[in-house]
Amino acid sequence: MIGRIEEKRQLRQLLTADEAQFVAVFGRRRIGKTFLIRESFDYKFTFQHTGLSNNSIKKNTRKKTQLEAFSKSLKDAGFSTDRTLNSWYDAFDCLKELIKQSKDTKKVIFIDELSWMDTKGSELISALEHFWNGWVTARPEKDVILVVCASATYWMMDNIVNSKGGLHNRLTGQIKLKPFTLAECEEYLKTKKISFNRHQIIQCYMILGGVPYYWSLLSKGKSLSQNIDELFFKEGASLQDEYDNLYKALFNKPDQYIKIIEALCSVNKGITREEICKKTKIPSSGDLTKKLKELENCGFIRKYVPFGAESKNALYQLIDGYTLFYNRFLRDNAYDDIFWKNATNSGQINAWTGIAFERVCLEHVSQIKKALGISGVQTNVNSWKCEADPDKGLLGSQIDLLIIRKDQVINVCEMKYSESDYVPDLAFDKAMRRKIADLQQATKTKFAIHSTLVTTYDVEENSYYGNIQSIVTGEDLFR
Repeated sequence: MIGRIEEKRQLRQLLTADEAQFVAVFGRRRIGKTFLIRESFDYKFTFQHTGLSNNSIKKNTRKKTQLEAFSKSLKDAGFSTDRTLNSWYDAFDCLKELIKQSKDTKKVIFIDELSWMDTKGSELISALEHFWNGWVTARPEKDVILVVCASATYWMMDNIVNSKGGLHNRLTGQIKLKPFTLAECEEYLKTKKISFNRHQIIQCYMILGGVPYYWSLLSKGKSLSQNIDELFFKEGASLQDEYDNLYKALFNKPDQYIKIIEALCSVNKGITREEICKKTKIPSSGDLTKKLKELENCGFIRKYVPFGAESKNALYQLIDGYTLFYNRFLRDNAYDDIFWKNATNSGQINAWTGIAFERVCLEHVSQIKKALGISGVQTNVNSWKCEADPDKGLLGSQIDLLIIRKDQVINVCEMKYSESDYVPDLAFDKAMRRKIADLQQATKTKFAIHSTLVTTYDVEENSYYGNIQSIVTGEDLFR
C-alpha cells in the first residue's frame, strides 16, 4: 500500500482495543477508502456490506432494494435465515445474531457507502443508533469493531461525525482520507513500472489531482500525452463520463451543485457568495449555504477568509484538479484521439496550466514550508486581495498564497508554471512589488515581507533574480 501509514496504523490498533470501537472513514470518491480498510484488516471481516447506488434504483423501491442487498450480504457472511427484512431494525437484529454466532475473536463489521443506504424515510440512522447504543456497547465481551464508510463526506459529517442525535460523541475514531501527495503519486507510478519524470508527474497531478483511482488508469509504455488522450479524449475514454458520475454518486439532485462548480470554473480566482448567486441564479439562502458546505466537505472547493478581512467577505475557490480540467477541455467540446498530444502552447492550455499549478501548490503547502525551512514555525496559511483605490494608494492585487509566520515574516508566494527554468522579468518584478506594496499599505503590517517564487524548475539568475527572497522548485514539492 502506498502511503496511508498513519491511517493503517489507526485501523490496525483497533484489533487490540479493550472496548468496542466505532470508526468513521470518509473522503471524496475514488480516494481509496475501501482499499485502505480491506488492506488494514487483511480482508477478514465478520460481516461486510456495500450500499447500492440509488441512481439505478426506482425511487419507490429504494428502501426495499437496499434491505434485500443487506440480506444477501448476511447470507454471504454465513447467516442463514428465511426472515424478510422489512426495516433497518430487522436488518440490525439479524446482524446481532450473526455477531453472537461468530467465533471471531474480534467481530469486525464493515459497512461501505452507508449514505446510499439512507433512503427517504428509511430510519437507517435510528436503527444504527439503537444497534450501537442499545446492544454493541452493552455487550460484556466488548469485541465489536464497527467501521462505516461513505464518499458523501457531507453526509458523514452531518449524520455520523457531528451527529446531534443518538450518535453524538459515539465515535471512537475517525479518518478523513486525503488525496495522494506528489511524492506518493511518484511512488505509486514506480509500483506500476510507469516512467514519468517529475515535471510530467506535476503535469499529471494538475489533471488528475491526487486521486489514486485516476492514477491507476495510467498505462506504462505510453507518454503522458498519450495517456491523457487515452483517458479523456478518445471515443469511450475511461474518464469522459466520470464527471457526471462523480456528482450523481454524491448528490441526489446534482444540477445545482454542478452550476456552482461551473461558476467557480469560469473564474481563475476565488469569488464571493454574492458572485456565485449572480452566476448561477441560485438565491442566497440556507439551502445555498448547505450546498457550498457540502462541496467543501467533499473536497471540490475551498472557502477562505482573506487575510485581514471579515468572515462575511469569505471567498470560494475550486480546488479539484480533475473538475477544472474537465470543464476547461471536455464539457462543451468533442476532440479527436490525439487532442492533448497536439494541444501545446495554445492560449487555452497556457491559461489552464497557470491555474492548475496554483492548485497543486495549495495542496502542498507543508512541502513549501519545509523548503523555506519553517516546518517548525507556527504559521497561518491564507490568501489576500484588495481592489484598486487611488485615494488609499492601492493599485489592486490578489495573492493566492500568504504564509504568515510567528517569527514576524510573511511569505508572499507567487506560483509560476514553466516548461524550463523560470526567467523573472520586468513584468514579474513589478507585479511582485505591487502586491507587497498593497499588502503593506492596506494591512499596515509590521512583519517583514519576503517575495517567494514557487516554480516547476530552477530560476535563471538575471538582474531581477536578486529581488526574490526565497525560491521553491518542483523538486521541493516532492519532499
